Amino acid sequence: MARVEVRVLGPVGVFVDGTALDLGPRKRRYLLAILALEAGRVVPVERLVDLMWPSAPPRTAVHGVRVSASDLRSALREVAEVEAAGGGYALRADPMVVDAHRFRALTAEAAGRPDRERIAVLDRALALWQGPALAGVVPAEVRDQLCHGWEEARLAAAEDRADALLRLGHHADLLHELRVRAADHPLRERSIGQLMIALYRSGHAADALEVFAQARKLLAEEIGLDPGPELSALQVRILQRDPGLDHGTPLPRRRTPVPAQLPPAIAGFVGRAEHLARLDDLLDSPVPLHRDSPAAPPIVAIGGMPGIGKTALAVHWAHHAKHRFPDGQLFADLRGFDAAGPVDPAEVVCGFLDALGVTELPAAAGAQVALLRSLLAGRRVLMVLDNAASAEQVRPLLPGSAGSAVVVTSRAPLTSLVAVECAVAVTLELPSWEDSRRLLAYRMGARIDAEPAAADALITACARLPLALAIVAARAATEPGTSLRDLAGGLDAFDGGDARADVRAVLSWSYAAVSEDARRMFRVFGAHPGPSMGSATASAALGRPAGPLLAELVAARLLTGGPRYHAHDLVRAYATELAAPELAAVRRRIIDYLLSRAYANARGLDAFHDPIPAVAGASAAPDPLAWFTAEYATLLALVETSPDEDAWRLALALTEVFERLSRWSEWARVHGLALAAARRLGDRWAEAYCLVGCGRAAMWRRDFAAARTLLGEALALFTELGDDDGCARTHHHLGYLHEHEGGDLRPAYEHSSAALELFRRTGTNPAGLARALNAVGWYASLLGRPDEAVTCCREALELLRALGDRRTEAWTWDSLAHAYLGLGEVAAAVDSFGRALTMMVELSDRFHEADIADHLGDAYARLGEPVRAHAAWERAWQCFDELGHARADEVRAKL
Repeated sequence: MARVEVRVLGPVGVFVDGTALDLGPRKRRYLLAILALEAGRVVPVERLVDLMWPSAPPRTAVHGVRVSASDLRSALREVAEVEAAGGGYALRADPMVVDAHRFRALTAEAAGRPDRERIAVLDRALALWQGPALAGVVPAEVRDQLCHGWEEARLAAAEDRADALLRLGHHADLLHELRVRAADHPLRERSIGQLMIALYRSGHAADALEVFAQARKLLAEEIGLDPGPELSALQVRILQRDPGLDHGTPLPRRRTPVPAQLPPAIAGFVGRAEHLARLDDLLDSPVPLHRDSPAAPPIVAIGGMPGIGKTALAVHWAHHAKHRFPDGQLFADLRGFDAAGPVDPAEVVCGFLDALGVTELPAAAGAQVALLRSLLAGRRVLMVLDNAASAEQVRPLLPGSAGSAVVVTSRAPLTSLVAVECAVAVTLELPSWEDSRRLLAYRMGARIDAEPAAADALITACARLPLALAIVAARAATEPGTSLRDLAGGLDAFDGGDARADVRAVLSWSYAAVSEDARRMFRVFGAHPGPSMGSATASAALGRPAGPLLAELVAARLLTGGPRYHAHDLVRAYATELAAPELAAVRRRIIDYLLSRAYANARGLDAFHDPIPAVAGASAAPDPLAWFTAEYATLLALVETSPDEDAWRLALALTEVFERLSRWSEWARVHGLALAAARRLGDRWAEAYCLVGCGRAAMWRRDFAAARTLLGEALALFTELGDDDGCARTHHHLGYLHEHEGGDLRPAYEHSSAALELFRRTGTNPAGLARALNAVGWYASLLGRPDEAVTCCREALELLRALGDRRTEAWTWDSLAHAYLGLGEVAAAVDSFGRALTMMVELSDRFHEADIADHLGDAYARLGEPVRAHAAWERAWQCFDELGHARADEVRAKL
């Protein structure tokens, strides 16, 4: 059988047993290139016109496409089929005959191989590139649209190959290649880091540092950003001549877990066959693209009135189609019409990155979006975005390249998403009478057949709206002794023929049918500002145990879930309406309960928490971070909707949570709201603490100039107020800021020393004193003062044992271990690392367990105990690998 190759990674052509076919004029090769990149999938004629005539298509453009397709079909008749189908054309051939698809398959194969095999496979993949993709055929502006993802994949493959070669010690052989790549892509930090590593290992540390300086200057000039944390950390390691650089791996690839975030499958889903088929078709046919857009994922926008079943359709189809998305499913409720306002897309991006295994988020929101799109590039992921408020809310969440698919639901039309991103609009109407009967039959069983006329009356009264039908069916299930005729009779008065009005009527009917106590619970739910309500909060707001009443409301289908309870938008709006007369009193009870619990859990998370005065005591949850995670959205909503005095206190209670969850943008926004509230109140002390929070958020977002300004203002204000504890805390954070900025660590040491002196003077904050001692010890160790570091760390440990602060004690044992290494006391360092590791295991802190196990392995290696070193590195690798962290390959190379 003849061997056929379609080449697009360079000059476009078709080769049979190595001999090029004569394809004729450029337009034919142009059409072939587009069809080859989408091999096996139909490309609509409209998209072909946009791509082949990017400026001003002539009136005969469609005819021109058809002629080119006919001529191309003739040219390929012995080789491959160009098929007309579905209003477009497809190249019906095995995708593996196309070099671009073979390249993608080889790079995926290389990912799981040992380094030597990986290099061989990547060499085969990169050899497929004979020049710029689609060279000589496609104009530059269209080439950029079609080939951006492929060019990115080529660079990533080249960098993967370089990483493997560096792990095997071929740094000198790589220098020329890495210099050329860094010159061609001067803003590509991974390539810059590889060049720095190769230079350093080749004995050119000064040159490596100069490469970093040039990259930092260019990043600042071109895009206004500092180098990322990996590159900055690499610079510090080179400055310190870290022995680990001789054996480690620079900026290794991230392993991405497979998320499975879909809600449970919809039980008893009926009908919508036409819409399900339309969604299936979307996967088989690419979406027409605007001529100015890059290749995009298929997007469908499901619209319709509230309660008509948009979410049910999206979730049901997603479960049906998830096998076609081997890289996972992402789901988010955007709460577009929630009383507390839509979810910030930045919050959703953070959640998706977390699901994809990112443990260290970039600081800027734009960088987070870019990272999400980079992780999704080349993967097949299904993304379901439920209840969107607008196209603007959806747009930052969309993948940047083809392969994945997106389903959006909204009661808004999302017109601009259809116009700009070429989303396919699917509008739901009321289900047919037959499907409405099937829905009731699934939930009521034989009662439908026993009382068909009454069942029809129920359907009429509900105007066939699925939400109303489900609520009525729930009422029937909870009252098996009541005939359907009697139930239908209770609804007769509500039949107005308008589904929007009738669902409210059904709700009022169901509300009237539950007990008086349950009705009061329903009104309390309406006063709650968050997207879901926990049973403990419900009990506090109600003033009595709420569990049985919540269960009664779930049985009536007015609420769903447990132990956290949710409601459909229409149900929530109805509950809020009913709650209006008692809203202020109930909201006050909710705020008081959640604020006291938040403060208690903040203490449970960190003994060095921000102080919040005049908050009633409460006990911390067994897992404070889990409590905060469950109540997170509610607490954010309370900051935005509560009186100023409560808003800033709630914001301070969330400080440690923002840091633990890496929610830098939300930290900045919430503390900005708190700062405005404190200033409106004229509370200078609250203002100072909110300035500290804003400054720390800016630091984590790598806006170091803003962080210095904000923390400087806080320090001046605390000084004016005569608050030594506040001054000490701010000096401590300024020290951390200078460490994060990189470069000279002396300012970090000086600020930490100032914090230490002030904490000693006040004598009222042992947690702060212990933190300051650890910080001074850490910076002293890095600055070559190991004796001072040992003294400070030992004093800190005495305090921390008394406080019971195991997390900071673990960090301090780690600092002490580094100090011992500086003294050459490796056995003492091993003992200290071991103590730190044991504590991190107890705390279930997998990242720091891995980090310290890695350091322990290095210490064992210095001690001449390779078996123990191997065991420690094995443990570190397993932890990093489970976390999907970038350092997994670095540690694996040591093994």
